Amino acid sequence: MTDFLIRRDDLRDVHWAVQPLPPLAPGHARLKVEAFALTANNVTYATFGEAMKYWSFFPAADPAFGRVPVWGFATVTESNAEGVEPGQRVYGYLPISDAFDVQPVNISKASFVDGAAHRQGLAPIYNTYIFTAADPSYDAAFEAQQMLFRPLFTTGWMIDDTLMETGDPIPETVVISSASSKTAMALAHCLKQRGGVDTVALTSPGNKDFVESTGLYGRVRTYDDVDRLHARGLTAFVDFLGRPTLTADVHNALRDRLVRSLVIGVTDWEGNRAPVPLPDPQPEFFFVPTYAAERAKALGADVLNARLGQSLMSFYRASKDFVTPQMANGHDAITGAWQETLEAKVSPGMGLILAP
Repeated sequence: MTDFLIRRDDLRDVHWAVQPLPPLAPGHARLKVEAFALTANNVTYATFGEAMKYWSFFPAADPAFGRVPVWGFATVTESNAEGVEPGQRVYGYLPISDAFDVQPVNISKASFVDGAAHRQGLAPIYNTYIFTAADPSYDAAFEAQQMLFRPLFTTGWMIDDTLMETGDPIPETVVISSASSKTAMALAHCLKQRGGVDTVALTSPGNKDFVESTGLYGRVRTYDDVDRLHARGLTAFVDFLGRPTLTADVHNALRDRLVRSLVIGVTDWEGNRAPVPLPDPQPEFFFVPTYAAERAKALGADVLNARLGQSLMSFYRASKDFVTPQMANGHDAITGAWQETLEAKVSPGMGLILAP
């Protein structure tokens, strides 16, 4: 078995480690990793690996290193778990490895949960593996889009929901940083579908043309223009960049029009994240698994999943106009893709799909 290992305190220090596969334990199943997406979201997982326990999903033998989670497809190659059969294909949270073992529990025709001891207490949304054959949101024509966007779209959809359905007051304008990121585009799509919301994209000068070309945003501004930012009516700020100085500029520019400030990710993972004094409202960290569980209780899981699934498929179709999947195979390709993603050298119009 080969694993892609990342030094926890230096995300550029990576290597592949080879270890023999042990005999499969009773009640376990072995999965072969087929393909996965790599995006800035995975850099966020690594950046918050300690604080948010992302390193805990797939522990490494050497605690100085970690195995960053990715989303993709895997196939069961061996099973000692009743109800999980070799040849079944699943979508879910994977390590960047050629294979890994799970301990299936709560097995149904639709899915199972990894009940391994090291995954106890971690968010259930990350521990669930969905059988492709029983997944109502699966479409073979959109496999690349599912890997690239399904978890990111869920985040965007939940942000739209918390702002426009459960928020008080409801904003008339939403300002979105790192607007070329895939989760930001998912949020912008949801707001556009809703209608009546003014969306303002904040992006770098180099990505401005791309963000405008997506047609997802009402207005596009560069970070240099934030001090001249204006908004219509009550406004929310959704921050994917994670740069406190930008957050301060947005808060100071909008002042009393700003009613909510959400922190989602850190595409600027190397930036200085030292807190900066801010006028109210103070930023709140939005953790999707917690909010999703609350909404599932309020709406019912079936209603929530139906709403999310319908919106998800519309985004898969729309995304083909502005993001092109790019496939690559092998360890060298994965190592190069990780380094390029760290350095923000991947074009926002490209979606990396990788296979070990």
